[in-house]
Amino acid sequence: MYCCELLSGAGPCTAKRMFGGFGISTGGLTLALVADLGSGETLWLKADEATRGLFEAQGCGRFTYEMTRNGVRSPHSLGYYSAPEEAMESPSLMLPWARLALECALRARAAKPAKKPKPKAKAPAKAKTQTKAAPAKKSRA
Repeated sequence: MYCCELLSGAGPCTAKRMFGGFGISTGGLTLALVADLGSGETLWLKADEATRGLFEAQGCGRFTYEMTRNGVRSPHSLGYYSAPEEAMESPSLMLPWARLALECALRARAAKPAKKPKPKAKAPAKAKTQTKAAPAKKSRA
């Protein structure tokens, strides 16, 4: 996939099908999506409060879709922005944007609360063994 080649500056990338598009990850971190929101397949890079202004200054659009709940349609957006057009031309032009997306993914992972350790599995219950009743003692009469 060409998008993996473009983002290779962030590390070895893998593309995985998800929600009618693809998620692009490196090192277990999702840094981009490829999805068609009505204007053709687009590369969407992960962004957050620290990087949103950089994307908006380049005229990048926010990943926004409509959701219908109880018959009411409402817009929802994810923390992804379209890649700048000029960055789509080569991996070297995409490199600073790929790094921004990776840094954002790292911040998002660091902000997640630590997972509680799963309780250890209990040892399987021992099978009950039947013991034969001791023979009744003979009484002396």
